[in-house]
Amino acid sequence: MKALIVGPAGVGKTSLLRTLNPDRVLFVDIEAGDLSVQDLAVDTVRVDDWASARDLACRIGGPNPSFSPTACYSEAHFNGVGGALENLDKYDVIFVDSITAVSRLSFRWAEQQPESFSERTGKKDTRSAYACTAGR
Repeated sequence: MKALIVGPAGVGKTSLLRTLNPDRVLFVDIEAGDLSVQDLAVDTVRVDDWASARDLACRIGGPNPSFSPTACYSEAHFNGVGGALENLDKYDVIFVDSITAVSRLSFRWAEQQPESFSERTGKKDTRSAYACTAGR
């Protein structure tokens, strides 16, 4: 089962982590140590950039056999980042905070790729950044 909790800032989305069994939860912290749960004893993985987020997603979700051998999320990528995340079977919940923050990491990475610059002018063309995030 998957669930997405949405709402305005400050309504308690992250605080829902307190209602879960801390022995069975992996907290993926993308928002720099959320204050509302910093005292909670829960396994935590800190993600600071898009490459780390992408690698963690591959280690949690496993390789996608439909991807080309050199693509992100392929068998080679999965093996290259260390295979399945250690003790993955112990977790009932992977709690990601926040999807907004990880999407910002993705876009920041994508807009720095060569495809995000016009070949004609050399200037940044953020329309191409959207294609980068979809393909990698």
